Amino acid sequence: MKAFRGPKVWLWCWRRNPLKRRADTVEAWVLLGAWLLTVLAGVVAGLAATRTVEHGLARQRAEWHPVVARVTERAPGASAPDANTPSGDRVWAKVRWSVPGGSTRTGQARVLPGSAAGTPVTVWTDSRGRLVTRTTAADQARFRSAFVGALVGVSAATVPFVAGLALRGRLERRRMDRWDAEWARLGPQWGRTT
Repeated sequence: MKAFRGPKVWLWCWRRNPLKRRADTVEAWVLLGAWLLTVLAGVVAGLAATRTVEHGLARQRAEWHPVVARVTERAPGASAPDANTPSGDRVWAKVRWSVPGGSTRTGQARVLPGSAAGTPVTVWTDSRGRLVTRTTAADQARFRSAFVGALVGVSAATVPFVAGLALRGRLERRRMDRWDAEWARLGPQWGRTT
């Protein structure tokens, strides 16, 4: 197939050529516009998402803080807690903690199996005293925000890229239909060739 095409000429669609049709110029502009929109949409959306996630996680680190809570009743589980129990083996139990205003709150938290009532447990609360998850460390927050930004950027860039491919395919079909019409009109005038 390479023998029929000849050498590849870079930027052929932008050069003057008497055989270049208007459809070739339109296709070149559509392709250029689709690539520019793809890059622009991906970069802008990715940076915006990264910045939003970074600010959200930084706000959480500033507002959320650890509080010592006490187990209100014996936690389920057969073994009593000891230093050798892995931290992954935890069960849900009811805990109580005090908020800055002086009132107490209760909720569910993960504790060691068999924890007795009154056992201290560290929980994380927000500025209103509600239970939240542990905050993300600064280096983990950077990685998470960069990862989310990359995913959002790629997702946002997909839209103009696919739209450009669809438009280019439509222009290609239109050009082929025009060639078929011209061939149907001019083909019979050539006569038979051997």
